[in-house]
Amino acid sequence: MTLPPLSRSRTHPAVRPTRRPAGRPSRRNLLAGVASGTALATVGAPVPVAAADTPQAGPRDAGGGRRLPPPDARALRAALDDLAHPRASGAQLRVSGSAGRWYGTSGVSDPSTGRPVGLDDKVRAGSVTKAFVATAALQLADEGRLRLAAPVRHYLPDLLPERFGAVTVAQLLDHTSGLPDHVGLPDMSTAEAVLRHRFDRWTPQRIVASATGGELKFRPGTRQEYRGVNYVLAALVMEQVTGRPYGIELRDRLLRPLRLGHTSVPSAEGYPRRIRGPHMHGCLETEDGTLADVTEFDMSASYADGEIVTSTGDLHRFLSALFSGALLPQRQLRRMFTLPPKQVRMLDGSPARYSTGLQTVTVEGVELWGKTGEHDGYATGMFATRDQQRRLVWTFTPVEPGADPSPMSRRIAEAATARR
Repeated sequence: MTLPPLSRSRTHPAVRPTRRPAGRPSRRNLLAGVASGTALATVGAPVPVAAADTPQAGPRDAGGGRRLPPPDARALRAALDDLAHPRASGAQLRVSGSAGRWYGTSGVSDPSTGRPVGLDDKVRAGSVTKAFVATAALQLADEGRLRLAAPVRHYLPDLLPERFGAVTVAQLLDHTSGLPDHVGLPDMSTAEAVLRHRFDRWTPQRIVASATGGELKFRPGTRQEYRGVNYVLAALVMEQVTGRPYGIELRDRLLRPLRLGHTSVPSAEGYPRRIRGPHMHGCLETEDGTLADVTEFDMSASYADGEIVTSTGDLHRFLSALFSGALLPQRQLRRMFTLPPKQVRMLDGSPARYSTGLQTVTVEGVELWGKTGEHDGYATGMFATRDQQRRLVWTFTPVEPGADPSPMSRRIAEAATARR
């Protein structure tokens, strides 16, 4: 299993919410859908640490054609307790689904005080933001307000140069746009550099400008390359068609209906630097070996690429609602589980692995869909089988600047899908 490295970001006035568009589920119906069937109805209620549920009968697994066993508590505990590869100060893991449940923590939430990791501790979830943005964009498409096949320049003629006229909204969402590399971004490879630049203020227009000075890297739709700027542009398209900040759209379409009380979009709140309420602290090791707390951050340099603040419980609730069809009709939900055609490959020649808003990986013969995310001092992942026999959400706080989070992610995914 290989989980790819992820990218690392405008203050809007208050806007009066618009009426709920026709055809969207009501708050009551949406929550009823989440609370039924395969949904995680108990998120928010106390869950004993390292407690596993009795397995329930479930459908055959979409990835391996077999039923999954109950979570292996010993394997999951061993995966979570290895805070040396990469070095991390704390970790949290939730496993749920029709095959059973497990919850565990390791290390501490705040190295300066030794406070243990809490059930609802918030984190900066990085590129997990993209799954929320894609869901809202597909809702707009279903309402007929956004055309996925339309050129991006149809919506943003003054932002994207004419030579990028072939790039469509759909190609932003599945990373097949071919946009050039960024130029002029600050080096954030050391803790000292992060401390220097963490309060820099950016606009999404400036982010786009840093990645549109060159030529297309490939003809749109023919290759795939994971790029955060794709989602910055997608959010700006959403703002153009709705007349509202994209973060307000996420709040009204997803956060409030699902009662994701531990989730927020900093750009919709004027970019508060602090995380309100209990949270895991992101820390980075400096050159002299001390830990610098980098939790406080101006997330404008991430924007729709990866600014969301959330908790593992809220991500479980979102994942369950999404996979259960409570957020999107099937014709739109299928896009989130559909990769580009087989001839479309990553730049390194490997098969495409990103769909609209999600990514896929097969572990121990089990096909998982979800999203990983990174921010300085944080690494997060949320994945599930299509039939929701198994859902897993993890977060941990790596302390090495630029550390590859995939060893921890791999251990967790393998422990969560292992045959006994």
